[in-house]
Amino acid sequence: MIDPPTETEDALETGRRLFAQACDFRFAVADVAQMPAAGLPEVAFAGRSNVGKSSLINALTGRKTLARTSNTPGRTQQLIFFDLGGRLTLVDLPGYGYAKVSKSLVARWTRLLRAYLRGRVTLRRAYVLIDARHGPKATDEDIMALLDQSAVPYRIVLTKIDKVSQPDLDAVMASLREDLKRHPAALPEPLATSAAKSLGLDQMRADVATLANEPAAPG
Repeated sequence: MIDPPTETEDALETGRRLFAQACDFRFAVADVAQMPAAGLPEVAFAGRSNVGKSSLINALTGRKTLARTSNTPGRTQQLIFFDLGGRLTLVDLPGYGYAKVSKSLVARWTRLLRAYLRGRVTLRRAYVLIDARHGPKATDEDIMALLDQSAVPYRIVLTKIDKVSQPDLDAVMASLREDLKRHPAALPEPLATSAAKSLGLDQMRADVATLANEPAAPG
């Protein structure tokens, strides 16, 4: 007799099915006035410049060039909206922190980022990406505080875990769990991922899938 699938197995399969759907570019927004009308539930990917947001989106969707990647910090200069199977919108946010651009441009990105995180009614969750080698920086704490104030649920996602030892990763995870107790909008358990080595992607797909609309019934 074959044992029935566990809840975890069901969740992983739901995530796999969602991210097997077509994922297509929809909008690039450089100003609050250009924001598309509210529609599908949205999940946003936030993080410091060069933390690996675009690489993670590409890895999750299995599309190498869906989100533009670069070794140059600050390449994502707009809010980029992607439609995932007509059930969910993925939003790649401008990187915050270091970027070799003018202060006025950084200020504009920051205003856009903050306006989106504060006021988007369809935003179901933000994923705050943090480089596992460095842990959270002051700018990450600023974004977390903004999300707390705006009552936007968010989960921390460690990136590039293939570049740290297991003891170091365990230490960062333990420290984060303690830190997150101070943040009312934060979900308690961080995720640990590597886009380059495909680590933790199934778990993240399952997590994101809990926020998607139900699939349409067959016609």
